Parts: sequence; structure tokens; C-alpha cells
Amino acid sequence: MIAARSSRRLQRWLVGVSAMTLAFLLAPAGAARAADATPVPVPPNDGLTDNGAGTVTPADRDFVIKVRLAGLWEIPAGNMAAEKSENPKIQEIGRAISAQHVVLDKLDIAVAKKLGVALPNQPNGDQQGWLNEMRNAPTSRQFDQIYVDRLRAAHGKIFPAIATIRSSTRNDSVRRLAQQANQFVMTHMTLLESTGVVDYSQLPTLPPPAAANGPVPVDNAMLAAASSSGGVPGVSTSVILLVLAGALVAGVVTTMRIFRAR
Repeated sequence: MIAARSSRRLQRWLVGVSAMTLAFLLAPAGAARAADATPVPVPPNDGLTDNGAGTVTPADRDFVIKVRLAGLWEIPAGNMAAEKSENPKIQEIGRAISAQHVVLDKLDIAVAKKLGVALPNQPNGDQQGWLNEMRNAPTSRQFDQIYVDRLRAAHGKIFPAIATIRSSTRNDSVRRLAQQANQFVMTHMTLLESTGVVDYSQLPTLPPPAAANGPVPVDNAMLAAASSSGGVPGVSTSVILLVLAGALVAGVVTTMRIFRAR
């Protein structure tokens, strides 16, 4: 009886080991290498709560929806890169970005559920057009260019939007999601740029600064207040200038006396 029990335990152990070995052998080698090279970048969230507390603005809701939309087209785009590209580096980057968006998508869905934000289930028109471009690319090289340029441009657009939400939102869950999304986007832009394929000339440029004399605009109201007696209550501009002139004269006289003493 003891021998029979031992035999059954050995059989169960062998079945378990065989199942794990089979799973390991069937796992895509490229996906494993991509995961090792580019770990999913979920940053530490010490001190950041996730209670859904705080006002949710229309901008917050739009941000949560855009994070979802990003995953809806970048996941299939990454899968296409793994299949259609003949460049091993772009294949691995496609797998990595796709896998990381799966993680980010889960984080986004959890926040949307907590805040009652309805999420789309299909890419928008522009995103579907980009996916069609990739599907219809006649050569691997053309696919690579379309894939890298479309994703790099999309990440460049969402990057400043994330910073704005992270710095201004009143809701703790949106704030935490923005911090996480920021790390993902930074990682993805770096991966895409590491291909050496990005056509930077096609990226949108920033408009010139509003002020001719520098990036900080001059407030005309502040200038008017400073040039009037209302700038400092009870003190006119003439009095201030006289005091400054007196201080300058006193400084010059003192300096001359010091030099004469030497």
C-alpha cells in the first residue's frame, strides 16, 4: 500500500514537472528576451493613494479614455511588428511595447471603474488608419518606418498631456495613473528612438514664444502698476528714485574715502 501511494505521488510530480517544462518550451523566446531587456516600468507609488478621492474634471476623464485608446491600437501594432518586421530589434521592441500596454491597460481599466468613466473598446479613426497603413505596407522596411514613426509621434503628443494632468489633477487615482503612464511613455519613446529609424523631421514643432524678448511673457498690468504710484501704497515713483540716487551718491563717496585712506 505504501509503495502504491509513493508511486501515485511520483506520477503526480512527474505530470507537474512535465507541464511546467512544456509551458517553458512553448513560451516565445523573443518575448522572453524583450521582457528581460525592457522590464515593465511600473514605478514605485509610495505616498500616492488610489482611493478615487477628489474632484474628477473633464480633462481627467479625457486622459483616462486616451490611455485606453493608446492600448487599443499599440497592442495590435506591436504584435504586427513581431510578425511583419524582419528587423530583430524592432520585433523585440514591438513585443515589449505590446506587453507593457497590456499592463497599463489593466491599470487604466481599474481607475475607470473606480471613477465611473466609460471606456471605448475600439481604436479611434486615426488609430485604425495607422493600423491599416501597417497592414498594407508592401515591404518589411516600409512597415518598420510606419510603425516607428506613428508610435513615436503618438507618444510625443500624449507626453505633455500626461505632465499637465499629473501636476494639476485633484483626483488621487488619476494622479497615480498619470505617474505610471508617464514612465511607460518615456520607456516607449526611448525604445522607438533606439531603432535609429525615427524621422525627427516629421515631428511637430512648438510654436515660437509669445514674448519677443524671451519665453516669459511681460504682463502689461504689472508694468503699469510698477510705473504708477499705486505700485507701493503711499510712495510715489519719484520718491523711490530720489532714495536710490541718494544711496548711489553715498556709496560713491564712501568708496572714494576708502581709496584716499590707502
